[in-house]
Amino acid sequence: MNRIFSVLVENRSGVLSKVAGLFSRRCFNIDSLAVGETDDNQVSLMTIVSSGTEGTLEQIEKQLNKKLDVIKIKTFEPTAAVSRELMLMKIKYNKGNRNDIIDICRLMKAEIVDMSSNMMIIQLCDTPDRIKVMLTMMNQISIVEVARTGTLALSKCNEND
Repeated sequence: MNRIFSVLVENRSGVLSKVAGLFSRRCFNIDSLAVGETDDNQVSLMTIVSSGTEGTLEQIEKQLNKKLDVIKIKTFEPTAAVSRELMLMKIKYNKGNRNDIIDICRLMKAEIVDMSSNMMIIQLCDTPDRIKVMLTMMNQISIVEVARTGTLALSKCNEND
């Protein structure tokens, strides 16, 4: 079971280390972690995706709430959130597979952002599941390097917000 933790924290040095240490000490797994400033430069938002049993995920939330640097925590299931991840993928290509790559990019709504005579860098911003699909599709081609951000997520809009 996966859960997304949207954690507002004070934007100062050492906070990320403290949160990561909490996960490490308790042997909790971090599947994805993204951190960035919010509209207030004094506050950062950590988006943490973690997996485990229901009890483990509840324990993570309780432990995060104990941290002094934590301002607010929201948790939600992946289905209750809009989530995105950015991937950059460098691939080697040739005349024989160039058009196939372009077709896959068009199908996946990916963008070719850099190109040389035998390499290209493809950018895709999409859900984590569609990022995995793109990787699977490109595995038949020569992937040289992949860089991915952590998952960013916000709870879906509803009339009560």
